[in-house]
Amino acid sequence: MSINRKFNKRIYGGDNLMGLSDLRYLPRWIILSIDILFITFSIYFSCYLIEKLSYGSNPVFPHGNMMVVMIIVISVMFMFLFRTYAGIIRHSTFIDLFKLFLATFSTTALVAVISFSYYLVKGERLIYMSVPFLVIFCTASFMLMFLLRLFVKEFFHFIRQIRRSTLRKRILVLGITEQSVAMARAVIDNPNLPYHVVGFLTQRHDSNRASLLGKPIYTKEKIEQNSKQDLILDGVLLLQELMSKEEMNYWVTLFLEKDLQVFKAPSLQKLKENDYEPTIKKLQIEDLLNRKPIKIENEEVRMRHFGKTILITGGAGSIGSEIVRQVALFNPELIVVLDQAETPLYEIEMEMRKTFPMLSFKFVLADISNRHRIEPLFRKYQFSMVYHAAAYKHVPLIEENPHEAILVNILGTKNLATLASRHKVNRFVMVSTDKAVKPTNVMGASKRTAELFVQALQKTGNNSTKFITTRFGNVLGSNGSVIPHFKKQIENGGPVTITHADITRYFMTIPEACDLVLQAGTMGKGGEIFVFDMGKPVKIVDLAERMIKLSGLEPHVDIKIIYTGLRPGEKLYEELLSDDAATMPTHHEKILISKDPTMGYQNIDSHCNKIVKAALRREKMEVVQILKDIVPEFKSNNSVYEVLDK
Repeated sequence: MSINRKFNKRIYGGDNLMGLSDLRYLPRWIILSIDILFITFSIYFSCYLIEKLSYGSNPVFPHGNMMVVMIIVISVMFMFLFRTYAGIIRHSTFIDLFKLFLATFSTTALVAVISFSYYLVKGERLIYMSVPFLVIFCTASFMLMFLLRLFVKEFFHFIRQIRRSTLRKRILVLGITEQSVAMARAVIDNPNLPYHVVGFLTQRHDSNRASLLGKPIYTKEKIEQNSKQDLILDGVLLLQELMSKEEMNYWVTLFLEKDLQVFKAPSLQKLKENDYEPTIKKLQIEDLLNRKPIKIENEEVRMRHFGKTILITGGAGSIGSEIVRQVALFNPELIVVLDQAETPLYEIEMEMRKTFPMLSFKFVLADISNRHRIEPLFRKYQFSMVYHAAAYKHVPLIEENPHEAILVNILGTKNLATLASRHKVNRFVMVSTDKAVKPTNVMGASKRTAELFVQALQKTGNNSTKFITTRFGNVLGSNGSVIPHFKKQIENGGPVTITHADITRYFMTIPEACDLVLQAGTMGKGGEIFVFDMGKPVKIVDLAERMIKLSGLEPHVDIKIIYTGLRPGEKLYEELLSDDAATMPTHHEKILISKDPTMGYQNIDSHCNKIVKAALRREKMEVVQILKDIVPEFKSNNSVYEVLDK
């Protein structure tokens, strides 16, 4: 937006209060005019000094004001040549200062050459006592123009600081490293950011009497011993990439106890690139739950996908769509994205065609339980890899509609896996869940049955496909997950609803989950169930309280927390390994192989056929009873199907 448009908007938009800091820069003609005035003043000032030194015996310019005009013209010429007027004064740098010096020195040198040449030709002086005059003129003009720029720069900085201190959030920058100082300087120099840096924060004790950028350095003890009101602070800005998860949790806990808002800074480059779109954001709960991500072996994964034809089922869902994005980075020949949800499938199609216009995609609207719809795809495309992420996953809905889970999670998986084996697909990677471990609900039991089927198919005599299963916990930000649900409740003023005070869950990010899927697809030999070391489980009530505090509100005061009771099929604690499962390490310390009990192919195939027939008849109790026969450890919890366990 131009200056005139911005001023007109302020004047005619009803706000007639226009601060000096709103002026982005002085017009170039004003700068040039002021510089010419300084040049003129320097000429007459130099004449005055020379005449005083020589007691007025001779005029400095024997030919009158002709030399004054000539010096001004030469000065303007070099100002245009070196563009000394073109920079934004309040952002002046050493380069601008150097250009100013070159213009002044060049003017002085050319005037000296002209004066000396005139003396040689005519035998007359153009300037009396020319050397002292030129030295004084050069020094005076350079200093005046330099001081102008210094004054304007400091003046704008002063006005901006006053405005920030009254209208903007007062924040500390965490850390005194070079990156922290550079970030603080970028915030200070950006007038569009609604933050005023009042100091730095460190754990060190040898810096409390020092200062950075003219700002004091606070110690951790000062934060601990004083209240938010005593410190006159609103929040703290931290650089997430400089801290471990443990350090971040420590500091954030301290800040939240002091009712300080926590902000996370982007990279320095992003902050500078987005001058008009501030990118500093409030810290989100995902930032605290996130761990150091798995580092996948990019070269090996790339070779597994480069130039290949890939099928991704459930490709419009949270996990499936991220797999699509990551696989596309490895330049496959074709990606076939399959899903039964029309609108999400259309959205991922628009995204992929825009992001990867040179890649070939095929977007298929289909139901994996319909074998006649799926089989032609395998015949036509001869897939090298299949990523199977299609599934029904919402526990309460599946508990009410168990037959639907059977048709998608079991029959759909059976269709895909059987076709993959028949058409000799190299690898089949299935996305499973920690709810398949000692399941207490239909969803988890249906996924465990799907695991048993693909493991059994792996061992059949004529199979050459490597069937690989990945099992992980809750995914941050996935459709229907707890964190987006809590965010909506907090935005609406509460209450936040939690099923039980003691409920805990494991969490991972969507990219992290998909890294695991890609890594497993590469390292698997066939028949494995890969599980991820997800660290410590998180108590959901602690999660909710932290989310409320990160929003700048007080739990149980501004936002109520209500316990609604466990939902059908829900359990307090999730597990990644069953009690009788052993684990084997892999070459990646965060990935293990679970050695769960398996079942013979004829047995599991017979069970699957039987349960599918019951599902087609919509016989809920019969469906769940067969599930319990297939998965003996399946014990219903808080569900109508508990009667079957008796």
